[in-house]
Amino acid sequence: MRSRIIFAVLLFLIGTGARAQIYDPVTWEFGYEKTGNNQFELIFTATIEKGSHIYSIDIPEGGPIPTSFSFDTVPSYTLTGKPFEVTRPREMFDEAFGFRIKTFSDTAEFRQKITSESEAFTVNGTVNFMSCNNTTCSPPKDVEFSINIGGKEGSRVSASSGVTYAEVPMQKGGLLRFFLISLLAGFAGILTPCVFPMIPMTVAFFSQGSENRTRSIIKAAIFGLSIVLIFSLLGIIVSLTSAGAGFANTLSTNWIPNLLFFILFVVFAISFFGAFEIVLPNKWVTGADSRVDRGGLIASFFMGLTTVIVSFSCTGPIIGVLLVAAASGDVLRPTIGMFGFGLAFALPFTVFALFPSVMSRLPRSGGWLNSVKVVLGFIMLAFSLKFLMTIDSVYSLKILSRDVYLAIWIVLFSLLGFYLMGKIKFAHDNDLKHIGVFRLFLIIAVFSFVVYLIPGLFGAPLTGLSALLPSSRSSGFSLVRPQIQNMPAQAPGFEIVPLSSQCSEPRFYDIFDMPLGLTGYFDFKQGLECSKEKGKPVLLDFKGHACANCKVMEAKVWSNPEVLRRLRDDFVIISLYVDDRTQLPENEWFTSSLDGKVKKTIGKVNEDLEITRFRTNALPLYVITDNEGNPLNTPMPTNLNINEYSKWLDEGAAAYRSKSLN
Repeated sequence: MRSRIIFAVLLFLIGTGARAQIYDPVTWEFGYEKTGNNQFELIFTATIEKGSHIYSIDIPEGGPIPTSFSFDTVPSYTLTGKPFEVTRPREMFDEAFGFRIKTFSDTAEFRQKITSESEAFTVNGTVNFMSCNNTTCSPPKDVEFSINIGGKEGSRVSASSGVTYAEVPMQKGGLLRFFLISLLAGFAGILTPCVFPMIPMTVAFFSQGSENRTRSIIKAAIFGLSIVLIFSLLGIIVSLTSAGAGFANTLSTNWIPNLLFFILFVVFAISFFGAFEIVLPNKWVTGADSRVDRGGLIASFFMGLTTVIVSFSCTGPIIGVLLVAAASGDVLRPTIGMFGFGLAFALPFTVFALFPSVMSRLPRSGGWLNSVKVVLGFIMLAFSLKFLMTIDSVYSLKILSRDVYLAIWIVLFSLLGFYLMGKIKFAHDNDLKHIGVFRLFLIIAVFSFVVYLIPGLFGAPLTGLSALLPSSRSSGFSLVRPQIQNMPAQAPGFEIVPLSSQCSEPRFYDIFDMPLGLTGYFDFKQGLECSKEKGKPVLLDFKGHACANCKVMEAKVWSNPEVLRRLRDDFVIISLYVDDRTQLPENEWFTSSLDGKVKKTIGKVNEDLEITRFRTNALPLYVITDNEGNPLNTPMPTNLNINEYSKWLDEGAAAYRSKSLN
């Protein structure tokens, strides 16, 4: 008896907390404005919680659910035209869908013009929309409205109150990663032929005051801080002129800046190959150098300025690459990037100025410095293709396919390997009499990378480079092709499991398909029956046609061979689309106990199932259950950590085996 009471109390607590788990970040306000004689504009205002967004009215086919409006047909008013957007949407390239998508954050206003000869009337209708953040998407939601014209100027209607899931701290990790990359770029700048030889000259300048050790340390510190300050100021200028996120979105999607960046990268690469040098005006160098001759503490600053200017012929392309990457992201990235670059660049100069005796341990200048430039040139040339890839993907040109992209990379890195072996020489290179140990390991690394790339031509996913390569859907050929009739083409490189391996023909298989050659079901009850027959646990996959995070999880986590093996061998997968609008037979309709509405479509039935059983509407959501649909461990939302996801799968399978034995 006591256990039943405790269970009832737990159910009550879970029920009262259910609403806090529903992802519902949008509230709506409806009103109107009289614009002329018998003319009105209906006003629809969405307030969106920070970190979330909704989609524009204008969304390409095959993308997420657009915001749309429907109106009851009554004789008291006439619609004039279609609903239109007042707030300007942000347009960005969505990797999951492969094209540009317009979204609204914070707030969005839509309007619809109407005409009416009545003095007082009511407009009823529904707004349909979908909301997402970095980790979660909601199923499409309908919000009904009723606007009284001639009376009260609109009324606020809340789509729901609730707490969104915590955002993944993507930005912080991204900035830290970019800072570390900038540090490495600064150290790379030191190892160039117009910078490395300057170190002894700089040390000699500070050694002049060696009789006063304290003053020498102060001068060296000012010198180092000056270099960091100069580079940081350059980053601050870019940050202040980048016009925020809108500018970043333009840079990342528009063909003009992407084409310019491609040309810049190619020019920088050609410069590093020795065709020409990028230099600043001589009068800048002369002016800064003349201030150094005056001595004193201020001379340390101008010594730093002279070092920056003179080194620009080698560091300029590296700085340009960093600023291009920085301007395409957060507004702080240029400042953080240039601070990191300046810090790494100044560190060796400052350390050697403080401790001149360390100079004796430095390697001598030589042909290896030019080799550093050439290696950087090949890398810049390879990464320049990313900008062409963006143009090709965003505008659906279908010219730079995955195969062509990989072929160019294979050629470039093969040429880099031959260059390191001394088989290719540029004008400023010395004869390579022998190959040192470091160069040998570098050659091995380069050719190993080339070998790694080659299977990508034949369908291998190359998940480690997925962010830098075109989508596998653009691949022109693959050694592995689907052989099963009536089954859609799957991702290249994965085995197709015959339908005969399943308990019965999956219901709705003509509407939906499983990713990566997997088999499964699209109906909850049918999947449970098969799990009983096979004696396997169930993996419920709540997903959506328009769910970007669902596509990312499948591409980056499910595609992992170990995860894929577990999915294929250890579970009966039931994929439940919550945004599908296919209407079910009338005998399968039911009235929801949650909102009292009749659920008629596949999507609404699955959405109701997710909220009723698991108290959330997050997409994607993965749940491991027994043969009755009872959870065996904690449900898993978006998680790109393959090890954690694999561990979670193993935990659920072990819980099923343990329960079966009992």
